[in-house]
Amino acid sequence: MPFIVTPGQLQRRADLYYQMGQLLGAGLGMLQTLEQLRRKPPAGSYRLPLTRLLKEIEQGFALTEGLRRQGQWLPEFDLALIEAGEKSGRLDASFQVLGDYYADRARMANQVIFSLAYPIFLFHFAVATAALVAWFQPTKWKTFLLPPLGFLVFAYVLTFTLLYATQSRHGEMWRSCVEYFLRPVPFIGSGRKCLALSRLAGALEALLSAGVIIIQAWELAATACGSPALKRTVLAWGHQLDAGQTPAEVVSASPRFPELFANQYAAGEVSGKLEDTLRRLRQYYQDEGTRKIRMAARAYPVAVYLLVAAMIGYFVIQFYLNYFRQINSINPGF
Repeated sequence: MPFIVTPGQLQRRADLYYQMGQLLGAGLGMLQTLEQLRRKPPAGSYRLPLTRLLKEIEQGFALTEGLRRQGQWLPEFDLALIEAGEKSGRLDASFQVLGDYYADRARMANQVIFSLAYPIFLFHFAVATAALVAWFQPTKWKTFLLPPLGFLVFAYVLTFTLLYATQSRHGEMWRSCVEYFLRPVPFIGSGRKCLALSRLAGALEALLSAGVIIIQAWELAATACGSPALKRTVLAWGHQLDAGQTPAEVVSASPRFPELFANQYAAGEVSGKLEDTLRRLRQYYQDEGTRKIRMAARAYPVAVYLLVAAMIGYFVIQFYLNYFRQINSINPGF
């Protein structure tokens, strides 16, 4: 996988999952689907992994096993959701969820890049202006050039660090750290949690519909939701469920789950309409998470723009203050 995933790469990954879901939904078998994609993949780089995957399945491996044998071609989150779909017999739905997930990420990335384009240009223009001023005043180059240049280097380092840290290819320990640090960030933390709850409800509904027992379904769904914190919480329920508590009781007692989710799940469990309840919860948290992430994609570029504008204003004021000090030192009566 590349060092940094671009919006185009995210969209091509979404196209791959969309095509797999559509072909499977149309009645094609897995081998026929993979062969069709191998001949016309969304990206040329997919042809070799798809060819290898075809050989693995022909040798008797299940789809998830074959994908895991491709190394780091797919992130662990994708593999977990595909495994849940394979066990539930609803692979087409799992591929649709993954396609939506990557398409949303591509849209958000494009929106953020477009929104940040002008502030980034403005900031580089300010640094170039500071360099020009320093050129004409070599004795003051540290005053005019070092602060904006240092801030520019810091911004580049911070940006590439965040891009690398949030790549989905990292292991669970790394993703746990990212989740921990992003949790208090306005819009992003709550949006990510809503999307994780949406994937949890969707995977759980699919597994229960396929007849998977409730405890195993919860464990598989927690693995597929993409949140290490939720996964650890659910996997720690084993002794409570073995002691006779119902999933609704442990969900209600867990601080990881919002009150709405816990109440709706308990109502669905009591009424015998749990699958319908989980379907509604999946849609609600999907909409809520998407709304919050979109708000972040609009709000944070504006904040960056205001920060850049304030910084440019500060340097302009400093320039004129230094300029007037020089005039006063030459002509005190001026």
